[in-house]
Amino acid sequence: MPIITDRRQVLAVYREAAQKRRVLPCFCSENLTTTEAVLAAVKEYGGARGVADLPIILAITCQYDHRTQAAYYTHTRRWDVGLKLFMSDLKVLTDKGSPYENLRVMLHLDHTQYDADKELLSWDMGAFSSIMFDASAAPFDENIRLTRAFVKEHGGRIVVEGACDQIVDAEGNDTSELTTPQRAERYFTETGADLIVANLGTEHRASAAALQYHGELAREIKARVGARIVLHGASSVPAEQVAGLIDDGVCKVNVWTTLERDSSPALLDAMVHNASGVAGARRAGELKAAGLLGPECPTDGKASIEYFTTEYRQNIIFGEMKRIVRGYLEMWYK
Repeated sequence: MPIITDRRQVLAVYREAAQKRRVLPCFCSENLTTTEAVLAAVKEYGGARGVADLPIILAITCQYDHRTQAAYYTHTRRWDVGLKLFMSDLKVLTDKGSPYENLRVMLHLDHTQYDADKELLSWDMGAFSSIMFDASAAPFDENIRLTRAFVKEHGGRIVVEGACDQIVDAEGNDTSELTTPQRAERYFTETGADLIVANLGTEHRASAAALQYHGELAREIKARVGARIVLHGASSVPAEQVAGLIDDGVCKVNVWTTLERDSSPALLDAMVHNASGVAGARRAGELKAAGLLGPECPTDGKASIEYFTTEYRQNIIFGEMKRIVRGYLEMWYK
């Protein structure tokens, strides 16, 4: 079916998810392989359970300095071109005749910056399902003012996710405070946002899942604002910590880093095991002589199209990403 962009229909998906005790997963993407891996995993998971129309959210960032995903969607490195390609890919993949035509797909603009993304914010918001309006870098009172103004102008057409507090980059030196229930309530009440992103201990771009998600804090916030919490940075915590989010008032979770971080080792493993097929015997032998390949690595084979094409590499990543997505679906779409 066409991408769901009507505000009423998007909110209906959230209500249905709450009734079925589901947390809506939102997977970010910066390339077609990731985009289709998510859709394929959802289709297969739903198909195995006799549900052809499972909902799924796909997202992308534009001028977010932690990761400008739309720019990486194209080698022009232009966010506007990348965003249009992402939107076009999703349209084709959800059109009638596509294997994914029955899925209920929603398109989310993630971490849309109140200042850097001004050009994007002048676009027709009706083309998207939801937006995270991110003014969290501004002082709190200014954040509220800016978010309230955006909600007033666009909230009638698009579901708005507001950023109550900043969530830092795990690779940086910044630290941030956890969101207090009082702060969350004030932000939610004064901005009119549909959903709020609270800092619950997670981080963006974590190289390992080793942080602590504060579920008890989420439950305190839920008591004040309802089940309207969005969790970002889920890749930075162990999966078992986020299995019971529905009870914490979390209705949506954004995931990206784990897709890239945890699929790359599979590609490395496959290419090392097939080094001569990938690079030819001479180059593989040079890598072994340099100590970059172990003594047991076979290097006497011939380079083969079976191993050195883009299709070979992307197929490995595609399979691993589907496996990762399926793991989250099993937790949140029981």
